[in-house]
Amino acid sequence: MFAVVKIAGQQFKVQKDQNLYVPHIDGAAGDKVEFTDVLFVDNDGKISVGKDVKAKVSAEIVGEVKGDTVIAYKQKRRKGFRKKHGHRTLYTQIKVTGIA
Repeated sequence: MFAVVKIAGQQFKVQKDQNLYVPHIDGAAGDKVEFTDVLFVDNDGKISVGKDVKAKVSAEIVGEVKGDTVIAYKQKRRKGFRKKHGHRTLYTQIKVTGIA
């Protein structure tokens, strides 16, 4: 059984006992979260799509991780203009505990 769920504006294909890195979700490690925006469910050949889906995906927050460093560098030639900004995106690691 798997489902396609929308989490923080992105779609993820999830299965039970799967670990995922999703965009930052509020909550501490060990908190339970539930995602109701399920777009597609395949239950051993029985497919539900769109408004027919009555499933919820429950998960547990495992921790938070920072992504790779992204550098934004701008420069204009012969003007002495240089600008360098960097950031690391926060991700939340979750473990899917069930699809019901």
